[in-house]
Amino acid sequence: MKKFLIATDGSRSAQEAVRFGLELAEEQAAYVVFAYVVQPLDVVPSPGFGWAASIPHEVTEEDWRSLKDAEALADEKGVQARTEVLQGDAADEIVAYADSIEADLIVVGWRGHGAISSALLGSVSRGVLHEARRPVLVVRGQAVPATATA
Repeated sequence: MKKFLIATDGSRSAQEAVRFGLELAEEQAAYVVFAYVVQPLDVVPSPGFGWAASIPHEVTEEDWRSLKDAEALADEKGVQARTEVLQGDAADEIVAYADSIEADLIVVGWRGHGAISSALLGSVSRGVLHEARRPVLVVRGQAVPATATA
């Protein structure tokens, strides 16, 4: 049985990657693993000028939300799936996890909504494409029709 790793962070692009990946999994009779990557540390504001404290990230219900949504969609489509929360650099963790489960395909959205997404637009998908030794599908999303100008 084929195995697909679909990375999600709940962003619109990731949701489209989940939908497209599930359609492909349904066609290919593939098993799906959904993955969400969290940073290992949370930065906490501190009263000192220029200093910020960091504490280990504890996985929360919010971290599981996009995975639960993806899993529900898989259930609707009749696709077998499971979920994983990973910690670390998103691109590195996605690639390493895909290798560990011997994924036949990695599916990612073309951009997410991380803390610095506007500065590093698409950095995770670029990182996965650069590092992966497995096939990668980057789902760009639906085309947005151009508006007519007068």
